[in-house]
Amino acid sequence: MKLQIFAPHWGNAHIARDSWIASVKAAGFDGIEMSLPLEQKEREAWTRAIEDAGLLLIAQQWETVFHSDFKAHKQALRELLQSACTANPVLVNTHTGKDFYSFAQNSELLDLADSISQETGVPIVHEIHRSRFSAHPMLLMPYLQQRPQLQLNADLSHWCVACESLLEDQAEMLAQIFPQVRHIHARVGHQQGPQVNDFRAPEHATVLEQHLGWWDQILLQRQERGEPYLTITPEFGPTPYTQTLPYTNQVVSDAWELNVAMMQLLRARYQN
Repeated sequence: MKLQIFAPHWGNAHIARDSWIASVKAAGFDGIEMSLPLEQKEREAWTRAIEDAGLLLIAQQWETVFHSDFKAHKQALRELLQSACTANPVLVNTHTGKDFYSFAQNSELLDLADSISQETGVPIVHEIHRSRFSAHPMLLMPYLQQRPQLQLNADLSHWCVACESLLEDQAEMLAQIFPQVRHIHARVGHQQGPQVNDFRAPEHATVLEQHLGWWDQILLQRQERGEPYLTITPEFGPTPYTQTLPYTNQVVSDAWELNVAMMQLLRARYQN
């Protein structure tokens, strides 16, 4: 099974497109995960530049976070997913629904994503994320029971915050979740936040090992099922995910450096 590691565009929008793509290529990533412009000309310019660089693409939509009204949320989700799929990415990662929508409403959004995926042939995975339909393990489970083919992006750092734990007492639940995971966001969270300041620091060794253990299990299960690849995006983000010092607002770590370091750790760990 091949491991494909993607660089997140999140936090790098201030860098010119060609310069940033060159940095991604030079760092050794296999591809880019990003939210593509809705405007066709700009979207095609991005996809062409990524392809010309020999990189893969995971398209992302997170913008539905701005739409609390269900009808507006659903319309935005339709538009954003259809636009993302036109780029023919490896997959689309979506922030779907709200934790305060009803089960029926979130199910309607999942049905919409399923129909777009079937129409376009592009896999769509739903990100485990705070405030979405999957904000907490027990919020997700009813959907999983109804939809055994539901495909997930495992960003388990969010559940560390939601459960205020490293999920030590939820092994049975994780065993049901892991077979549904097609993509991973490799960010290291902790019991009080979604991102440690530097995963390499010795004081974060325990939470790093917990996350690596989860990723090990997911990778092994996909390998045992004969899946051809696993996609992972190191996703340490900008402020306020990256902590800052008081008064000066100076960042205490560099998100790009952390993402490159995580890519290197994953390659060394899973090279065989």
